[in-house]
Amino acid sequence: MGKDVRQYLHMRLDHLSYAAPTNHLAEVVQRLGSCLGAGFTDGGVHPRFGTRNFVLPLAGGAYLEVVAALDHPAADTAPFGRAVKQRSADGAGWLGWVVEVAEMATVESRLGREAVEGHRRRPDGYDLRWKQIGVNELLENPQLPFFIHWDCEPEERPGYGNGTDIRIIKLEIAGDPAAVAEWLGSLNGSPLDNVEVEWVSPNDGPAGLVAAHFSTPNGVVRVD
Repeated sequence: MGKDVRQYLHMRLDHLSYAAPTNHLAEVVQRLGSCLGAGFTDGGVHPRFGTRNFVLPLAGGAYLEVVAALDHPAADTAPFGRAVKQRSADGAGWLGWVVEVAEMATVESRLGREAVEGHRRRPDGYDLRWKQIGVNELLENPQLPFFIHWDCEPEERPGYGNGTDIRIIKLEIAGDPAAVAEWLGSLNGSPLDNVEVEWVSPNDGPAGLVAAHFSTPNGVVRVD
């Protein structure tokens, strides 16, 4: 087992992204909030990506974002903006899943390129910053997650210390577990800590995140 593989055997699910049409962002946020029994908060604009989001912090430090492309040049040039715009044009829905890494340099070395810096200024004025990599691969192969590393204090992260009872318990992913494991550097078919992954045959549709199961005070909710 090589050094890189050992570092990627266990990964934490950071967040899930759900793409909404630009003109229906508020409606999608309201619908998902109603399904889960909780309210989203305005996350702000991603100026480098040409997108904006609303976020729902979840138990375990993860969060759910609903994101939409803006009428902004970056939405046509930045990979993340293009991914959101493309998913919205394809009918909207799940864009993908994102894993947190402690060392972005290791991922950069594996992929042979530097991560992209991202930021968004929250409504309270705080400038939230991070690095991400792998969105180009998501565009080509939606079953693959991309990677994120937060450049901020833990308490400023979207999923930190919220006290919610809502938790992601399972993902349904249409795709090839071996291909995802190779991308992550994992040796098994369960790439995430504390979240079950059910692999679904992509024969009936495109590869990618199909549905997420949430444990809520009112029972388990499946969002597709």
